Amino acid sequence: MVGSDTGCWSATLVAVPGPGMNPHVARPVTSAAVKGLILSGGAGTRLRPITHTSAKQLVPIANKPILFYGLEDMAAAGITDVGIIIGETGDDIRAAVGDGSEFGLKVTYIPQDEPLGLAHCVLIARDFLGDEDFVMYLGDNMLEQGLTEFVDRFEEDRERSRALTLGETTPAPVAQILLAQVDDPRQFGVAEVDAAGHVLRLVEKPEVPPSDLALVGVYLFDHHVIEAVESIAPSARGELEITDAIQWLIDQGHRVRHEILDGWWIDTGKKDPLLECNYLVLDRIQSAVHGEVDVHSHLHGRVEVAKDAQIINSTIRGPVVIGERTKVVNSYIGPYTSVSSDCEIRDAELEHSVVLQESRIAGISGLTDSLIGRQVVVERSGQRPRATRLMLGDHSRIDLE
Repeated sequence: MVGSDTGCWSATLVAVPGPGMNPHVARPVTSAAVKGLILSGGAGTRLRPITHTSAKQLVPIANKPILFYGLEDMAAAGITDVGIIIGETGDDIRAAVGDGSEFGLKVTYIPQDEPLGLAHCVLIARDFLGDEDFVMYLGDNMLEQGLTEFVDRFEEDRERSRALTLGETTPAPVAQILLAQVDDPRQFGVAEVDAAGHVLRLVEKPEVPPSDLALVGVYLFDHHVIEAVESIAPSARGELEITDAIQWLIDQGHRVRHEILDGWWIDTGKKDPLLECNYLVLDRIQSAVHGEVDVHSHLHGRVEVAKDAQIINSTIRGPVVIGERTKVVNSYIGPYTSVSSDCEIRDAELEHSVVLQESRIAGISGLTDSLIGRQVVVERSGQRPRATRLMLGDHSRIDLE
């Protein structure tokens, strides 16, 4: 469970602001020196063909790239110095994020040539991390909760331990993990926790789980984890596992604390979970109309229409977001749909779908539960004889009625 594809090429969790809201305002945490490490490599094989031409962390949720939610979440927790692990889609990540100033961050890019495990990411980032505490964050996961309390509680616990008087023996934690209760823990990395809240051991996909507490992809470490990742051996799949590094810390007598997830958690690495995440984020939006809506159109519920978008003789039933310069003509767009910028929706009906940039949907009804990539054309040609004519890339999937 601890990575979406293989190795450390996974990358983002989230505290979710509405897509029209401003990024979180940074606030100080208990320790001013906490850094961030976001894992944004990964080939995104489970989202192909979308990820043949773009990084999976840049697929939008409610018209905002998944990675951006994580960067905003770091800033909201007062973390301003962030390293981003990048792989084969590194150029896309660099182009989208830049130097991080848009998010109030200073970003350092750390290339990883091969996906050799989450702990390997820590290993190659050690010069960036130095001796500072840091949050490690997987980039294709999204969380409803933020990082602020997660970081503060760790730092406050460490401060309390440092303030203990002589004879008191509670050690400061060297790591903190986030756990979520799941129905079938056999599918995840699972933690065994004692009554005092200390993590006793971690087990990867156990046949007989010691608890129902699964690891979520956000971690907080101090400098001891560097020694841990240098001390462990690769797993059977040839990777340095972060669970092995945390277990090494426990075995060496270090204290690892945990927090229980508050709210939902979704790995967006596949179509259906991505659509579910889009659903959950859209459920938080507020109406905002910055484009043009003609007198023959009807907006129901919470609908966000971006600048220079046009809604003509159409019905939109929210929650829905419509991107900049997109034109919707003689169409119906139903709940939980995101249509990105520079698209055209004409004589069509769709709902519960995500449509990426510069795509055209024309003459199509009943389109639902769909993820449409960039510059895609889905249209009814009117040719005779009537037939379904397809040109599909590798790893495509079509569901016909």
